[in-house]
Amino acid sequence: MNQIKFNVFVSGVLAMTVNAIAHGGTHWGYSGETGPDNWGKLDPDYAACATGKNQSPIDLANFTEADLEPIAFAYKPGTTEILNNGHTVLINYATGSSITVDGRVFELKQFSFHAPSENTINGKHFPLESHLVHADKEGNLAVVAVMFEMGRNNALLSPLWMKMPDKAGDRNALPKPYDVSAMLPSDRDYYRFDGSLTTPPCSEGVLWFVLKQPAIASKPQIDRFTTVMGHPNNRPVQPVNEREVLK
Repeated sequence: MNQIKFNVFVSGVLAMTVNAIAHGGTHWGYSGETGPDNWGKLDPDYAACATGKNQSPIDLANFTEADLEPIAFAYKPGTTEILNNGHTVLINYATGSSITVDGRVFELKQFSFHAPSENTINGKHFPLESHLVHADKEGNLAVVAVMFEMGRNNALLSPLWMKMPDKAGDRNALPKPYDVSAMLPSDRDYYRFDGSLTTPPCSEGVLWFVLKQPAIASKPQIDRFTTVMGHPNNRPVQPVNEREVLK
């Protein structure tokens, strides 16, 4: 992967196109003729959705034990706006926050949500999943995935949810920058695998870090998101093939 063009109106969990601005914005969705089973047929640029061997999401199971170094999180307040692109709710992040893994620095660009979860763990779906999207200087992507269990109110989600647009295509400025660290669980141990974007063009070469400990969100918070979306926005799990899921 080389240059990345981030575009808040391009649909998808990463809300971006890789190596080019999306040409014509070929429509896709989560059901029917434009649903996940047909993504690879909708546009030649989406071919990886059908032919890729390292696609995301997956069911995380049959783990391989590994000595995984901790992810060094260096987040600070940086949320700028929240938008509804019809496929997810997306929060853009200002520059200056990052993770470091294997000596590589990936800057946080944005985070988004899916209900129910896209990845599963030992076959279990969670009611909500967030994807924190990062890119290094060469344009390589890394996603930190956070599962949510239903429980108490999540302190970070509350002010963001108050500004969540109800209509696709709308966006709202956030009154102050929030630190996404407040949304994360205290235990940052993780599973790791090689994957892809979970939406067209389904480009591969994405590093995935799925936190083992779920975060917590209240039922009203989860219901608010699912009501705004109006439909499930999770791609079905894909074959693991020859990949290892490290833990």
